[in-house]
Amino acid sequence: MQKENRPRYDAQAIAQYYRQFPFLILRRLVAIVWILGRFFLHLKLDQWRGLEEQNKYKRARELRELLTKLGPTYIKVGQALSTRPDLVRKDFLDELTKLQDQLPPFDNAIAFNIIEKELERPVKDIYQEISPEPVAAASLGQVYRAVLHSGEEVAVKVQRPNLEPILTLDLYIMRWGISKIKRWLPLNLGHDLTLIIDEFGNKLFEEIDYINEGKNAEQFANNFKNDETVKIPKIYWDYSSYRVLTLEWINGFKLTDTQKIEAANLDQNEITEIGVVAGLRQLLEHGFFHADPHPGNLFVIPDGRMAYIDFGMMDQLEEETKETLATSIVHLLNKDYEKLAENFIFLGFLAPDTEIEPIVPALEQVLGNAMGESVKNFNFKTITDEFSELMYDYPFRIPANFALIIRSLITQEGLALTLDPNFKIVEVAYPYVAQRLLRGESPEMRRRLIEVLFKDGKFQWQRLENMIAIARTNNHNFDLLPTARLGLQYLLSEEGKYLRQQLLLALTENEELQTEQVERLWNLVKEDLKPDKLFDVALSSLREISLEEVAALKPNQ
Repeated sequence: MQKENRPRYDAQAIAQYYRQFPFLILRRLVAIVWILGRFFLHLKLDQWRGLEEQNKYKRARELRELLTKLGPTYIKVGQALSTRPDLVRKDFLDELTKLQDQLPPFDNAIAFNIIEKELERPVKDIYQEISPEPVAAASLGQVYRAVLHSGEEVAVKVQRPNLEPILTLDLYIMRWGISKIKRWLPLNLGHDLTLIIDEFGNKLFEEIDYINEGKNAEQFANNFKNDETVKIPKIYWDYSSYRVLTLEWINGFKLTDTQKIEAANLDQNEITEIGVVAGLRQLLEHGFFHADPHPGNLFVIPDGRMAYIDFGMMDQLEEETKETLATSIVHLLNKDYEKLAENFIFLGFLAPDTEIEPIVPALEQVLGNAMGESVKNFNFKTITDEFSELMYDYPFRIPANFALIIRSLITQEGLALTLDPNFKIVEVAYPYVAQRLLRGESPEMRRRLIEVLFKDGKFQWQRLENMIAIARTNNHNFDLLPTARLGLQYLLSEEGKYLRQQLLLALTENEELQTEQVERLWNLVKEDLKPDKLFDVALSSLREISLEEVAALKPNQ
């Protein structure tokens, strides 16, 4: 059952409405300042009196309680912080984690009344059984465990009452506050902060629309339909509406519950890799990604799959953005800062008319420091910290649509660090990106591969060797034969004419046959590319091109 005319976030309409009620705004603003001000004063007093260690658990509990008191918007902030063990002290982290699904529930009578009003029938006619109390309560709703009359076990999500006025008032105050202080922020840091608040507002309104969430779940499931490592619950549309969502019950345990993962004889490192690869596939392959992957939304099921159970906060990337993100990672690890600066212009981190010459040395210094001696030191938290320093001196800005991407990446990294404190995201991310580029499954990805393999018009043998070596390090499923087949088809096609010419020039550089580079490359791949298999690949590739394409391979006389 789907209702139309669902509310949408509109910053201007919200502002116009609340300007009529200045005392309502003032009362809420005073409450926020009073609650947060008292907390920071308590922290300062503890510091002055030398009681920080003694009172740390008390303050952690106080922070959780005050965020809960401030309501859904601030609970969302606490949820984001709860996934960052590298940012938040462990005592605070333990308490903030409770914000994910251990919030005070609202009255059951109200919840059941919402179900009956939304689905237009009595609860007993909808569900054969339903738990008398919610099994979990989150910032925007609470969940009941139920059984349909058909016998299927389901989760029933019911939205908290009066959410829209609560969210709109907080978003208005946040937006107003940011507009007042952004002029004192570092160069361009405040440029898009109001747009980021608007993006947050849009996503919150999408998140409280359970029809939208159900559609998101089905799109997400379709994206991962051939992935045996990811589980997506089924949506029951006959028992769902704007404020009620009925979906398949997932039996599992939280991603951060390491004891249960061990008890189920599951490999934590494997679980970590499944989570990170699933996240990378969302961003770089499908472009449709989960923007709120905190532990309350991710479960491990006993067969080793990872289950996503909340699809309220999602976002969609354009094709070219996905490709640019993929090549940005490679340019960063290749320390090709000029190409990286060009990518930043395309992604919106720099204005289109920005002169990149003076920025390249700054990128080299700051991002070089972030990675240190080895790419294994790379992590998104370090990069974002170091990158923020550039905001003071150069015209960088954070595009509004990237706030959720950055949050998603950092949150996934934080989750992985919870399972494995020594986890390095590059050890999973770079092999995945290298595999995607080497496969070159679309004209765009092939163009990106050429962009990576050539610098100043010269073929970079070392980069190709590195990409092949790295692509094979962390994924035993990466088979070079299909990649070789795709590569050969590309080389023999009209589209591959430029690459054929450049490879010939690279092979005969300085009028000498580059046998050393070819030998190194062959030694790297010969175990996977046995002559008989390689011959079969070449033959099948030739069969798939037309006589006209063969004729086009003949050099001009």
